Amino acid sequence: MTGFSYPEVGATAGGPLPPGYNRLQHSIVLGHGREVLEAAGEAVLSWRMHRAVGVGIHADAERAAPGVTVEVTLGWGPLSLHAPCRVVHTATGPDRFGFAYGTLAGHPERGEESFLVEMGDDKTVRFTVTAFSRPARWFTRAAGPVVPVAQQLYARRCGHVLRQLATLGAKPPRKP
Repeated sequence: MTGFSYPEVGATAGGPLPPGYNRLQHSIVLGHGREVLEAAGEAVLSWRMHRAVGVGIHADAERAAPGVTVEVTLGWGPLSLHAPCRVVHTATGPDRFGFAYGTLAGHPERGEESFLVEMGDDKTVRFTVTAFSRPARWFTRAAGPVVPVAQQLYARRCGHVLRQLATLGAKPPRKP
């Protein structure tokens, strides 16, 4: 694929992350069972988790799929930050769902981030964010160590929001 702002496209799909980048890995247990897995997977693949976290998502498809371009927007109005990305790879079952996107020109960082929901043999459903990045713009270079801390906080927020979405989505509707 072309247009990416970094050469190691697809590195979050497995194996070691490339050297020379800040690395992030955050994992959280969402719950147990197929219903939680499917609800969480749907929330990730449909951009629902990202929107529930509070970021703007403008994608050229309703679901994450390889080649889909997405712009993530943080903030509002003239203070908003636009981060163009393209989906690099997806996982679509039976016991794992998710995707990774890579940065495009104009993104404040260079690198890749994956969002993966997996169910283990014991039926525990876990959500993991894995990323590697480095500054691409003057303001992310100037922010120095603040950027990795913000990324860690964002990954934690994604996990907590997804846990809520998955457990609510997995429960049967209440009878009136």
